[in-house]
This record gives sequence, structure tokens and C-alpha cells, in this order.
Amino acid sequence: MESMLNKLKSTVTKVTADVTSAVMGNPVTREFDVGRHIASGGNGLAWKIFNGTKKSTKQEVAVFVFDKKLIDKYQKFEKDQIIDSLKRGVQQLTRLRHPRLLTVQHPLEESRDCLAFCTEPVFASLANVLGNWENLPSSISPDIKDYKLYDVETKYGLLQVSEGLSFLHSSVKMVHGNVTPENIILNKSGAWKIMGFDFCVSSSNPSEQEPKFPCKEWDPNLPSLCLPNPEYLAPEYILSVSCETASDMYSLGTVIYAVFNKGKPIFEVNKQDIYKSFSRQLDQLSRLGSSSLTSIPEEVREHVKLLLNVTPTVRPDADQMTKIPFFDDVGAVTLQYFDTLFQRDNLQKSQFFKGLPKVLPKLPKRVIVQRILPCLTSEFVNPDMVPFVLPNVLLIAEECTKEEYVRLILPELGPVFKQQEPVQILLIFLQKMDLLLTKTPPDEIKNSVLPMVYRALEAPSIQIQELCLNIIPTFANLIDYPSMKNALIPRIKNACLQTSSLAVRVNSLVCLGKILEYLDKWFVLDDILPFLQQIPSKEPAVLMGILGIYKCTFTHKKLGITKEQLAGKVLPHLIPLSIENNLNLNQFSSFIAVIKEMLSRLESEHRTKLEQLHMMQEQQRSLDIGNQMSTPEETNVAHTGSQQIDKVFNHIGADLLTGGESENKEDGLQNKQKRASLTLEEKQKLAKEQEQAQKLKSQQPLKPQVHTPIAPIKQTKDLTDTLMDNMTSLSSLSLSTPKLSASSTFTSVPSTGLSMMFSTPIDNTKRNLTNGLNANMGFQTSGFNMPVNPNHNFFSGTNTAGVTTMTLGAAPTLSNYSSLSVPPAGAKQAQQRPPDMSALNNLFGPQKPKVSMNQLSQQKPNQWLNQFVPPQVSPGLGSTAMGTQVNVMGQAAFGMQGNPFFNPPNFAQPPTTMTSGSSASNDLKDLFG
Repeated sequence: MESMLNKLKSTVTKVTADVTSAVMGNPVTREFDVGRHIASGGNGLAWKIFNGTKKSTKQEVAVFVFDKKLIDKYQKFEKDQIIDSLKRGVQQLTRLRHPRLLTVQHPLEESRDCLAFCTEPVFASLANVLGNWENLPSSISPDIKDYKLYDVETKYGLLQVSEGLSFLHSSVKMVHGNVTPENIILNKSGAWKIMGFDFCVSSSNPSEQEPKFPCKEWDPNLPSLCLPNPEYLAPEYILSVSCETASDMYSLGTVIYAVFNKGKPIFEVNKQDIYKSFSRQLDQLSRLGSSSLTSIPEEVREHVKLLLNVTPTVRPDADQMTKIPFFDDVGAVTLQYFDTLFQRDNLQKSQFFKGLPKVLPKLPKRVIVQRILPCLTSEFVNPDMVPFVLPNVLLIAEECTKEEYVRLILPELGPVFKQQEPVQILLIFLQKMDLLLTKTPPDEIKNSVLPMVYRALEAPSIQIQELCLNIIPTFANLIDYPSMKNALIPRIKNACLQTSSLAVRVNSLVCLGKILEYLDKWFVLDDILPFLQQIPSKEPAVLMGILGIYKCTFTHKKLGITKEQLAGKVLPHLIPLSIENNLNLNQFSSFIAVIKEMLSRLESEHRTKLEQLHMMQEQQRSLDIGNQMSTPEETNVAHTGSQQIDKVFNHIGADLLTGGESENKEDGLQNKQKRASLTLEEKQKLAKEQEQAQKLKSQQPLKPQVHTPIAPIKQTKDLTDTLMDNMTSLSSLSLSTPKLSASSTFTSVPSTGLSMMFSTPIDNTKRNLTNGLNANMGFQTSGFNMPVNPNHNFFSGTNTAGVTTMTLGAAPTLSNYSSLSVPPAGAKQAQQRPPDMSALNNLFGPQKPKVSMNQLSQQKPNQWLNQFVPPQVSPGLGSTAMGTQVNVMGQAAFGMQGNPFFNPPNFAQPPTTMTSGSSASNDLKDLFG
């Protein structure tokens, strides 16, 4: 690495020394900064060419320097001859001005060590490009070393030389006298320019039509720099000591041959015996055939053969050469038109620029960048031409590298970015926005490109706004996120809300929908979705745009909408929009499909959440049970009630219960004991809890007490009420129990279910039942109390905890019957015993099959009665009056209108014991005969 640095340092030092020594003291250095040695040119490649800049304007130039050290070997008079020849050529070039001649920007300056003058920027001489690297630095630039002429460059270069000669011959009446590759210079743009007028000959009679050009005899004793290059010199110079314009045309023919033959001339001349060489050359030229010109393109081969003709009058003149078909190439004509562009008006220019995009793909990139691009960018000063020039410039930019774009094109586009008129400029930039954002540096994007997009969104032209909104999604991925979030999105929203154009509003929504994927999820939820609710119009296109944004956000993997947003904002907005009258069937179906999909997602997500919460509660409950199993038995006994309550409320999701403080007191006690420091109050509370736990531990466990049943006290009862109650009980049993065992007892219905099938409450209320015999005779039902069991199921439950005795009351007045004694209401409850209903079961005999309520309602009274009254009783009920009485009793038992469902109040009278089954049987026998 160090050796490379040393080598580089020595090279730079050497180059600097060469430049310093070559130009030191020359007046040119007062106005120009001399740079690197890049090429060589002129007669014998004696001139070194340096790049440079003008100090005052920083304009790029080429500095030609002739170092006098090259002629130190000559005598003084020879040195003077060489210097005079060089000076003459530069001075003649300085006086001539033509596009095909090298332009001199500073005249020749002489110092003790060198000659120097400045010209337009130069790339190299044609001799350097063709491989002649004489008088070049030791490290040849790769640009020259690897340079290759394209066909279009060759054609147009030769055409330019022909045009330059035509100018000299026709306008100046001058013969150049030394047309060689050394004297043809390629400038920075690639144009071929003529220089080297050291041996030019002006006409002696310029006013006459046939000019005459004096010619000097060849002097082989002169230094080579004082003589033209004999390899490109016409034979008449040497053999007949004459010259004319046709002599330059011969030289042009030899240059064409050299260009297509890798820089080698058609003849090699022995400078020591110049006459013999030219004589031999003349003989070869007379026999020159097409076979000797195979390296030359066929379309120009015959013209070259004419140029190399021995007879000068046969050779085509310069003006004729510019018109040969070989130069009618599309590329050459295009380049030629660019060179004459300043002569055209705007209409001609616009027509040419419109057709240029078809030609550019056929041209080499170097030709486009060097020759065409500078001409195009020079037209940016003409605003009317910018819409025609800009598409071509951007087309060239696509083929350039990023470095070339930044160096060659972007500086020229800077002022155009700020132009607002004509509007086509903005449209063209928008169409090529992806190119600009790809190749423009980030700083320039923020400073120049994006402000132009913002102006387009705020432009008064609806067409520009629509185009901008349509194009933004194509390059949205190239815009940095802060610029998009803080500058671009707000302008799109303003364009949507403030515009009066439906197309702009719809395109704004479409644009937002397409760039959603480049935005952050929370920015969309917090900024974009609320904006949709602000849109005032309800046109179908706008509504479908809103729906599209919702759907894109909802279905996008990166974005998505939370269930809280769905339930709280999105669905409440979408559902009213879905029933707008402007929507057609397909649009409505689209709305409903999205709404259903959102609802389905909402349901599934929330259900999953609840299931997970339920699972966590179950796991926590199982852990609590495990902890309870590991605690002492007495602690579990003490807290069984509170745990059951907690389980009930946990099952229904009541997590706000205050009873949680009492759960797991033992665990809380242990936790309190583990505390590092306790207050006095906490210690007193802890001691009380320990004492209470000790008391609970010392108590004996509770044992259930066994109660021995006491035989019921026989009491006389009102047989009518007994019969009615028994039949009612049987009807209820027929509905609830399919089969009655011999030892079963009558159980009461719960207070919340059927209660003896009365349609009206019976609480110490007397009901008179007509028996059909005596209108004044009535049966008075006494209030009775049914057992209360909250766990009893009326239709299927058999797990009655206990049975309370049924209370029957006797009628105060009963005609033709003796009253039945009833214990007083204040009888002691201790004497009550569970009734033994086996005798009553035996009284009514085996059970009949169950009869449904509809069947009962359809049977006749006697048929209905026969299903419940045992055979020994039924004969006594055969009379009409008794049938009517029983029918009325049946109605009373099943409700006044046959309604089987009635919920009576809970009777509060103290219960009395029911008479035994045998006593009831005897009473029935006495009653019915």
C-alpha cells in the first residue's frame, strides 16, 4: 500500500513539474488555470493539450502548449523556422471562425520556454483516438486508450471535415495543405474540428472565379515540423510543385482510409527519398482497385477511390462530398441538425424534437450524452420549447448511470423544476416521477422534486390533480415515510375535501387506498379512517372508494383493524352508508359482504378472548381447589360457605364481589405472619383470629338428630272437604308420578308451582259449592298450608326434604250432617307428625292409568269421577244430584274454568293433622249409604 502511494505521489509530482515547467512564465497562466495533460495534436503531435479553466468565469478550456525543449536539438535558425511555422498556424486559426474549425478562446502567447494558446474544451486528436499516442503522458488515460469510434461518429466526423474544407475552399479561398489525423481535433462534445494551418495557402487572386494557389517546393533539408506530413500529401505537391483545393480532397481520401484501417495511411513514404516514394505511389494509385479498399464501407468505397485519383480534376470537391449518400445516415443527419439548431425557428425545432425520441434509441449512448444532451439542455432557456425538449432529456436520463445523471442532467433540470408555465412541464415530470426519485439524491428530492408534486396537488387545474393522484401510487415506495406522512397525505386529504370535482375526490380515495401498504398501521387507524367520516358527498363512486379503503385496511396483513375500532367506529360508519339510496344492487352487496366479514371477524376474535379468559379462570379455580385441599380440615369446614358463594359468582362472571376478602383466610393469616413488621392493631387482630380458630377447632362436630314419628291423632273431619282434597291430590299425582308405591305419602306442591289447582287464592276464604239437592247446603273449604321445598320439581322431583301436614277446616254450618271436630288453630306444633297416607291409598285402590288434561276435559262427569273413586264408593254416586255435585267439585279442583295451571299464595295458617285413611273410609261409607 505504501509503495502504491509513493508511486502515485511521484506521478503527481512529475505531472505537476511537467506542467509547471511547460507553462511557467507564460502569460496564459495569468488568466487560466492549467490542469492535467490529456492529449496531443497539431503537426507531428508537437502540441501538448491540457485541460484548464478560466479563472474569472470558471469556464472549461483546453490549453495547447508547445514546449521549446522539443527543438533544442536544432540549430537556432531551424528553431526559428519551427517557431514561425507554429505561430503562423495558430494565428491563422485564430482569425478563422467556423463551427467546423477549432475555436480559439485565447490567442497565442509566447514565453521563454513555451508557446501556449487556449481553445474550446478538447477530448483528443483523431491521431490519438486511432492509436498514435506520441507526446502523451506515460500513463495514458483509459478514455483515450479504450476509445472506439462508432459508425455514426465516423460518418458525421468525416462529414464535418468535408464541411470545414468546403468552407475553406469556397468562402476563404484557401487550401489547408496538411489535412491529417493530427490536425483533426475531437472536442469535448465529440465534434471533429480542423486545426493546423501551418502550411495553408491562400489564393493569389481571390477575386477571380478560378483561384490560384502558389506552392513551395519540397525541401527535405528543413526540419520535419516545418514540412507537412508526406503520407497524407497529394502527389502533385512533390511531383509537379502545384496545389489546389483538390489536393486537400486527396488528403481527405487518405484520412478516410486511415480511419477505417486503424490509423494506417494507404502509403508509407520514405522521407529520405521522397521523390522515389511518390513516383512509386503514383504508379500504385493509377492501378488502385476496389480490392485495396476492402476495409472501407462499400457505400463510400467508390468515392474514396475517386478522392485518391491521380488526376486532381477527377476528385470530388468538398461540397460534392457532403452530399454523398454515405452521409445520409439518420444519426448523422440528426447530429447535423443539432449543429444548425440555432438557425431554426420554434416551429421547426418543435417538429424536430417531437420526432427525436424515435431516433435516440438508434444512437450510441456516448454520442447522445456528448453531442445531443448539451444541445437539448441549452434549449431550457426557451420556456416555449421546454415541453418538447424535456421528454427527450428524461429519455436520455433513463439510459444514464446515477453518477452521469447527477453530473450532466440534474444541474440543468433544477431551474425547470420550478417552472409552473406551461402546465405541460408539470405533467411530463409527473409521468417520469419514478425516474426522478430513483436517480435524484435524497436532498434534491426534498428540495426540488417533492415540492413540485405538492404544487401539482394544489394546482387549480383538475387535469393536473387527477394525473398527479393517478401517478403517486406508482412511485409511493420511493418516497421517504416522513415526507409521505407529514406532507403528501395531508395534501391528498385536502384535495379530496376541498375539491368540487367528483373525479378528483374519487381519485383521492383510490390513491389513498393504493398507498395504504406503505403507511404505518396506527397512522391509518388514527388518521386515515377518521378522515373517511369527514367526506361530505354520498355519490356511489365516493362511497365505493370509502368502502375500498376500509376493505384494504381490514384485509391487509400488515394493517388490519382492531375489534374495538370495528365495533366503535368502522361498522357504525359503514352500516348507514350501505343503505344509501344511490347504491345499486351490486354496490349494496359489496357493502354487505364487507360488513358481514367484519362482523364475523369481530365475533370470532371476541369469542376467542372470552374463551381464553374462561380457561384462565378455570385454571385459577383448579389451583385454588388444590390449595384448599392442602389446608387443614377445620379451615376447609370453616370456609365452605364462602367458597360455595364465590364459585357461584365466579361461574356467572361476577368479579366485583366483595366477599373475596373472606376467601382463604388461613392463607391470608399465614401471609400476615410472614410480614416483616406489624402494627399494634394488626397484632391484636391477628391474636383474635388465632383465638377464634382455636375455638372452632375445639368444638365438637354437629350430628343430625333423629326424630321418632308420633302416631297421628285421630280426628273427625269434614268428609266432603276430605274427598275434594283427596281427588285434587290424586289429579296432581296423575300428572307428576307415573306410579305410586304403597308406602308413599302425599307431598305438597311447591309454593311457586301448582297448588291444589285453584284458579283463585284460598286464604281463609269460604267457597260455597252447590250439591244439587239443597241450595242452602254448602261445603266450606278451610284454609290449608302446603309444604315449602325450593328444591322440589313439581313434575318429576321425588327428593322432597320434608312434608308438612295438610290443614283442613270444617264448615261452621253443615245441614243434615254432624259437624267434624277440628283442633284449635293454636294447637302446639310439637304434636304434629308426618301423616301416614297408606290407609288413604288403600281406600282408593290401585292406580288408574294416567289421563291427560284434554281427555279429562272431554269426559262426562261420571266417567271422570269413576277414574278416581274406588269401586266401593262409586255406586253411591249414581244419582243426578250427586253427579252434579261431584262435577262441581271437579271444576273446583281443576279451576273454575278447567285451568290446570294456578299459582296460589303460600297459606300461613297453622297446619293440623289429617285423619287416618281408615277413619276417612268409614266416614265416606256413612255419608254415601
